Parts: sequence; C-alpha cells; structure tokens
Amino acid sequence: MQTLTFDNQFTAQLPADPVEDNHRRQISQALYSRVQPAEVSAPSLVAYSPEAAALLGLSPADCETEAFLGAMSGNQLLPGMDPHATCYGGHQFGNWAGQLGDGRAINLGEVAVADQHWMLQLKGAGPTPYSRSADGLAVLRSSVREFLCSEAMFHLGVPTTRALSLVTTGEGVVRDMLYDGNPETEPGAVVCRMSSSFVRFGHFQMLTARGEETLLKQFTDFVIRREFPHLCGSDEMDREVYLSWFNEVCERTADLIVHWMRVGFVHGVMNTDNMSILGETIDYGPYGWLEDFDPNWTPNTTDAGNRRYRYGQQPAIGQWNLMQLANAILPLVGDPKPLEEMLSAFAKVYQTRWEHMLASKLGLKNHDAALLDELFALLTHAETDMTVFFRLLANINLEDTQPHVGLRGAYYRDDQYNDDLNTHTQSWLSQYRQTLQSQGVDPQQRAAAMNAANPKYVLRNYLAQLAIDDAEAGDYALVNTLLDVLRRPYDEQPEYEQYAALRPEWARTRVGCSMLSCSS
Repeated sequence: MQTLTFDNQFTAQLPADPVEDNHRRQISQALYSRVQPAEVSAPSLVAYSPEAAALLGLSPADCETEAFLGAMSGNQLLPGMDPHATCYGGHQFGNWAGQLGDGRAINLGEVAVADQHWMLQLKGAGPTPYSRSADGLAVLRSSVREFLCSEAMFHLGVPTTRALSLVTTGEGVVRDMLYDGNPETEPGAVVCRMSSSFVRFGHFQMLTARGEETLLKQFTDFVIRREFPHLCGSDEMDREVYLSWFNEVCERTADLIVHWMRVGFVHGVMNTDNMSILGETIDYGPYGWLEDFDPNWTPNTTDAGNRRYRYGQQPAIGQWNLMQLANAILPLVGDPKPLEEMLSAFAKVYQTRWEHMLASKLGLKNHDAALLDELFALLTHAETDMTVFFRLLANINLEDTQPHVGLRGAYYRDDQYNDDLNTHTQSWLSQYRQTLQSQGVDPQQRAAAMNAANPKYVLRNYLAQLAIDDAEAGDYALVNTLLDVLRRPYDEQPEYEQYAALRPEWARTRVGCSMLSCSS
C-alpha cells in the first residue's frame, strides 16, 4: 500500500488527557485521550470509495491490500498514526448533556497531502473514555447507511465528511434497535470517515462549561490557524478574528442547510455535538430523505413526539445551535452584541440563499414568492414525491393542452389524483409558465438548468434498507451498485432507472425505511 504521511497537528499542539488506560471518566484541561482501536476477529472489506481514496493518494489497488484492511478495521496501526478520541459536550434535543465526546469514534491521525490534511476516523472501532455505558461498536446496518450517504452527499454537491471504507468485523453486536426491550445480535462493522477536521460546536461548549477559558483560546486559535488560515492576519488572534471566524461558520452553516433543503435531506439529530465547525454534514445517524413532501417529517423515532428536527425546522435549529456556539465563545469576544448581530444576519443570509436555491430548482432567473408559496401548497395537496416531481417538471412541455398529466408519476396515491388536484396543478403550471416568460427564460435551456439543481438519484430510505438486507446476508453487490449510481445523481443513467422510482408501498411503514432510531 502507498505510504501515508501523518501530520498529527491536533495531538501535537493541544493538551492530552494524562490518564492512559481506557476507562470511562470525566476529563479536564485536555481535549482528547489517546486510545487504541479494538482488535476484531475476521475483518472483511465490503466497499471503498475510490474518490475518497484518491484524496489520500491511494489507488484502487492500495485499497484491496491486507495492509489497508488491517488499518481500516483497526487491527493494524500504520507508521505515524496517533489514535485518540476527543472530548466535547453538547445540547441534545435542546437540553445540555454535559460531557459527551467520541464514544465510538477513534481518530487515527491526520494525513498530509500536498497543502491539505485529512483526519482519518474509525467509527465503531471500540470503546473510548467517552463511551459512557456503551460499547463503542457499530452495526452493519448503520455503517452501510453512513458509508453510502457520505459519498452520495458529496456527489450531490452537499458539504460533507467523506467515507473511505466499510469493513465488517466478523463479530456480533447487540442492539435494541427500537428501544422496545427486544435486543438482537447484528453483524458488526467499521466505517473509516475523513474530514480535514471533526471539530464540532460541542468542543467549544465543553471548554466554556468547564470554565477553561485559557484552553478555549488556545483551542480556538488552533482551529482558526489550521482550518481557516485565510482569517489569520497576524500571529496574535484578537476579537476581530474571532468575530470573522464566527461569521464564516454562520455562513457555512446556512449554505449547508440550504443544500439539505434542496435535495430533501433530513439530518434527524441536529444536536450541537453533531454540528461541524466546517459546515459539513457530520454523523449520519437516523437521517432520512424526504419522499412525500411533508415539512413536518422526521425520520428519528426518538424525536417522533416533538419533531424538533423535522425537515422544515432545520434552518431554525441551525440558528439555535449557532447561538449555543456564540455563548461558548463569548469569553473570547466579551461583548455579545456583535455575535447577536451575526445570529440575526444568519436568518437573512439563509433566506437569500434559500430563495436563490428555489429559483434554480424551477429554472428561474429570480425568486418569485407568490409562485413558490403556491408551489408548496400544491406539493402538500397530495402525497407528492419531491425528487420525482422536480425531475418531471423539468421535462414537461408547458405549451401542451394538459401539461399536468406529465406530473402524474410523482404521486403516491391514485385516489388523490382527482379533478381537484388536476385543477390546482393546471392553475399553478399556468402561473409558472407566465413567470418563466416574464423573466425571459429560454424554454430550451430550462430543463438543463433544472436538472443540474434537482437530482434524479438520491439514497432513498428503502434503497439503503435493501442494501442492508443483502449485506447482512453476505451479499455486498447492491452496496457497490448504489455507490456507483450515486456518483452521478444528476444524470439520467437509463441502466439504473429502477433506483429513481417512487418508494414502494411495502416501505411505507417498514422500520429502516420510514423511521429510524439512534441505536446503531
């Protein structure tokens, strides 16, 4: 395997927990604990991402070696690796949870490639000092979902952590998937994920909650120099640098959520410890893809009552989480007023970018509020598949006498396809056609523009479940097929047409397709 050069600046520049044995504990005056991955009995490679591997300078041949399998399963450390788990806190479902940390994630080290660096992190590689009462392991079910969705999001153009590999361990892991007192043994697995940094809002929160303001400054300075070097005007960080940095985090977060809304992604558990400081999608747990356009839908069974993290609430939660980050860095800034102004500006920035995104989904040059309001009313008139609707809309001829017929394939229930829906659709299509004409949109270019903003292929919940079913039976073909399909989500790919179909009826209420839990 190609030699990887590790440049472990996180562990080199920041203080470590002095305790070296691996037991659950609260720590202070430190950001991480060194810990070794657990050895597994029979690792087997399920899949790897050639695109993610290439970022490290690894070839496909490198990814099929015993050395690669050993490193990605946690059984073998490569020269230069410095495995560790980091400590952070966070608000979970709106409540402060205290110390959390990498309970089942172990950072192997940072790979230096040209002028970039990539932290490699194993998820499901055994217990850490932050595992609390858990075992630090992961099951194949959740690992397939994380691996496929990480790479799918990248190819959709959504900021995200990457997934390098998916490995089964040959060992069983006990999980009570629905928290209903019926635990089962499932196949274990490990995902290697990549990002330049896995720092979360919760890292800053934990330091402030512990009253460690000197370490808070040291850590924040490190993060800015390492991940936001363009903001460093001098060796000494000051209030203006911290404010510029917070403003950029706000803007990156706004961009991230706009992308989620564009493709119909619902994170499912937007706790502050699951928010990346880089504005990347992180921690693919009980996520889901909006099929029926229901702004109140959440895939997370834990959130079924309050629906705090529902699709339509994600922008507001993003702002709330940023407020918690602002509280955490207030000791560095002193005056809360500029932070409050940036939080207010977040809503305006988000709204502007949301409007631009919606215009692009419709092939418009400019946002039209009345047209969009009526569109949302139409999308909720019947059980309408969001992804299919926009792809069909791009390709219908608006000059036809009955253009609404071209949208029929987006509806789930035949009994809702009636005169009332047809009248509503025809009315909106007429308004849409007039708006296109008034904005001077070229009809020949509309479809191409819309298809560049609206994917045909997303990791539908039922597709992920089918891949999981096969993988649990030892067949990894569908995992790799979906990985291939999702590399080109905006292309037609006629050979893979079945993966763009509406959710089948059997998946409407099946666990893993309609609702998921945090148990993984």
